[in-house]
Amino acid sequence: MFLKTSFTTLIVGVFVVYVLHTCWVMFGIVYTKPCDSPKSINCITPFLAGDPQLQLSIYTALRPDAEGGHTLIHKEETFDVNNKFERIVNVSIPKKTRNNGTLYALIFVHQAGITPWQDPRQVHMVAQLTTYMVPKPAEISLITGEDQTQRKKRDGNAAAGGVSHWRTRLTLNIVGDHFLFDKEHLPSDVHRYLRVFQNGKKMVYLPLLFVDELSNRVKDLVINSTSKELPLTISYDSISLGRLRFWIHMQDAVFSLQQFGFTEKDADEIKGIFVDTNLYFLALTFLVAAFHLLFDFLAFKNDISFWKQKKSMVGMSSKAVLWRCFSTIVVFLYLFDEQTSLLVLIPAGVGSIIEVWKVKKALKIQVSWKGGKPTFLFGKLDESERRTEEYDTLAMKYLSYLLYPMCIGGAVYALIFLRYKSWYSWLINSLVNGVYAFGFLFMLPQLFVNYKVSLAFNTFIDDVFAFIITMPTSHRLACFRDDVVFLIYLYQRWLYPVDKTRINEYGVSYDEKPEGKTHKD
Repeated sequence: MFLKTSFTTLIVGVFVVYVLHTCWVMFGIVYTKPCDSPKSINCITPFLAGDPQLQLSIYTALRPDAEGGHTLIHKEETFDVNNKFERIVNVSIPKKTRNNGTLYALIFVHQAGITPWQDPRQVHMVAQLTTYMVPKPAEISLITGEDQTQRKKRDGNAAAGGVSHWRTRLTLNIVGDHFLFDKEHLPSDVHRYLRVFQNGKKMVYLPLLFVDELSNRVKDLVINSTSKELPLTISYDSISLGRLRFWIHMQDAVFSLQQFGFTEKDADEIKGIFVDTNLYFLALTFLVAAFHLLFDFLAFKNDISFWKQKKSMVGMSSKAVLWRCFSTIVVFLYLFDEQTSLLVLIPAGVGSIIEVWKVKKALKIQVSWKGGKPTFLFGKLDESERRTEEYDTLAMKYLSYLLYPMCIGGAVYALIFLRYKSWYSWLINSLVNGVYAFGFLFMLPQLFVNYKVSLAFNTFIDDVFAFIITMPTSHRLACFRDDVVFLIYLYQRWLYPVDKTRINEYGVSYDEKPEGKTHKD
């Protein structure tokens, strides 16, 4: 018991240190030490402090270095850094881009009245207006086979390595603060965006231009097909230095995830957390995600510890264990088929593996290998376990009268009126709907086991997590099954309180006063 407690305490301690360290890092990102003395030679002053006349020019090109030509698509001749605006322009799409190619945007901030190539003090950024992504498979009617031709065409392009998609938004930012940098305490994240020139004895830095890649969401992408013109929404707003540094770190983190194998859709889930929420909700999101990770780990640990020590299935429903294993695997396959975020898919996969192991323990299965082939041996049940199985079989018999007809009816209805990617997709969707609809019935026998401390907290953390991370609607609704059961349990505890005057099977009443003389302290 001491080792288990110390291990859990160690994990919680590491978690607390991790949260505190993250808070300290976040503070270091938001806060930048300014230059103490404006007249010091170590100070780097802003070019914007002189109130220069600037112009914003945006070009398109087939290559990021503009080799081979460029086309002007928009310009703001009287560009004010502090004025927010949004423009919608129609961009001509070159033939190479229409043939599953790429297109780049070259953004320049330069002195008004001259071209950016003639201005030695211009700043520029390059943004990709197209991205390659495998489109979601088209859903068809499995009975009539509608849209089969379009689906084969799209699947052929996907097999060739992805389809070029048009990014409909281009979000630009410039730091509006006239911040004095200290040359000796210059943040490394800002350094690559900083262009400095010597003006007499002073060092001056040009406007900090930033292209917000986090605002490019998958939902805003359109397939770059045969259209000769496509709309592009150009948004601009000034930001603070702290927000710029935070955005740089988040953008680098999303890019790193993609380098480790995360798909565009997985990265899009992370983008949504930062782009679609304000600062306070973002802090709440971080805490919820951190606690979700902690409680998931503790729940898995407690579950494994409980089943590892269990030697008998007396009072436990083996069919409920089999059902939970089956339903967990079905949910995992459904989430995988829906291309759900890895933030949801990985815990579901780990849970499936644990449920398979629990079935092995519950049915007393032993695996032996002979000649490279596995042999499965099933243990025998004792008398108490046999009685539990009889009650379990009787309960499942009555439950099947309701379960099977509704599952079959729902599957037939979905086959006739809904569209799916394949027969496999229809089968998985039908199974998971049955799992979600009737799974809460199997929670009732194991109510007290499920609501140990870590699992109880994890239940409500999952509820918040369900609203933050994008996932299929049916899986989001299924997160609230535990809450329904728990509320029923609380109502029963209130309706039927513990009667301490009742004598139990040992002839003891907890309301009785102990015999003997009372002692005064």
